[in-house]
Amino acid sequence: MQATRLFGIGDTRTVTLERPEPGPGEVLVRVEAAGICGTDRHLHKGEFPSAPPLTLGHEFCGVIDAHGPGVVAPALGTRITCDPNIACGTCPQCLRGRVNLCQSLVAIGVHRDGGFADYAVIPAHRALPLPASLDPRYGAFCEPLACCLHGVDLGAPIPGERVIVLGGGVIGMLTAQLARLAGAEVMLLTRQREKRDLALALGASTTAASPEEALALWPGGADLVIECAGVAETVAAAPALTRTGGRIVIQGVLAQGERVEIEPFDLLFREIQMHFAFLNPFTQGRAAAMIAEGRILVAPLISRTISLAEAPEAISNPPRPGEVKVLILPG
Repeated sequence: MQATRLFGIGDTRTVTLERPEPGPGEVLVRVEAAGICGTDRHLHKGEFPSAPPLTLGHEFCGVIDAHGPGVVAPALGTRITCDPNIACGTCPQCLRGRVNLCQSLVAIGVHRDGGFADYAVIPAHRALPLPASLDPRYGAFCEPLACCLHGVDLGAPIPGERVIVLGGGVIGMLTAQLARLAGAEVMLLTRQREKRDLALALGASTTAASPEEALALWPGGADLVIECAGVAETVAAAPALTRTGGRIVIQGVLAQGERVEIEPFDLLFREIQMHFAFLNPFTQGRAAAMIAEGRILVAPLISRTISLAEAPEAISNPPRPGEVKVLILPG
């Protein structure tokens, strides 16, 4: 089979491997679609902790092709989404219910082989069933939507509030839809005109190309600002875009070691709450249901589809102008 693997910093290649066999408690998934995430680019550049050599890919959908010993479900032939984060269940954080902060967390596609391959082996309990009728390309959006749900849960927008979403990538587009479904008035801020137009088509109330333009449109700022770009500039801009007494959620992933300057006195004096959203604790099932029911639009977010052979080039370069999500279709 073909697999796109990270061998070291700046070294991502598609190679030929033996098809893996599922062990006890595991299933073999024939991968149908997998999304390239900003984290995959961080991994390629050595900006996010990982354990190469390994097959990348933590956002994927596929069909159960074989059971390992002791596994009876999901049934063979079931379309599934992979919840890639495996918590130990016994450490202090897990026992507090903070499974995303597990001290022994293992992430598929980061610490063990993932879904940028024709086949992937995952624990059976990380395979969540999807409708057989669902387009598998849509199933690949369950994991990023689950992360967005966690961020929106922390920000807790309510009907009538104003929400500014910073960033026009897939996380920003999904988050904007979730905030709109919560009844909020949503502004999406991104420099790229194509993405601003897409945000309006997906239900955003308005858009802005810069923080200055955003404050001109909403002089008081927003009740909630959600940073989805993973860029130091937008993280630093978030407080000024937040109204007094408001909330900030940092959801984008910056490179490990990167620093951002903020003014604690301003956050204190205006009592701004600042939260950080990491991974998808207990939200993957909700995300799968929302996509299966068509409550979140993902088809307009697919910028292009590529093969495994083309994956290294896409991972090692920044997204193209206007690009939202690139999907790998194995085979």
